[in-house]
Amino acid sequence: QVQLVESGGGLVQAGESLRLSCAASGSIVSINHMGWYRRGLGIQRELVAVFVSGGDTNYADSVKGRFTISRDSAKNTVDLQMNSLKPEDTAVYYCYAVVSTVLGGNWTPYWGQGTQVTVSS
Repeated sequence: QVQLVESGGGLVQAGESLRLSCAASGSIVSINHMGWYRRGLGIQRELVAVFVSGGDTNYADSVKGRFTISRDSAKNTVDLQMNSLKPEDTAVYYCYAVVSTVLGGNWTPYWGQGTQVTVSS
């Protein structure tokens, strides 16, 4: 079994910063994709930033230049530095990882429980 645990959410004012952290634990052999999604009120869950195969990153257009994703592969952690936050960034942020628990494959997606980020105007 694999667990993803997020931390770092909270309430901030527009223009301020927050840093989210996610740690994966359990029977992990390897992690492929790892990153962050979010779900705002009345909005479908959407990609924020993610590391994909080969170490490349994908960012949502709405956060480019403001958010930075970083990863420590040795510790199975991923962070999201969020600067210049806007009220429209208000959402529950979910950590996501595609994990192999056996050698050679069996890749399975996992989600964290989510952490609330609220940005007031």
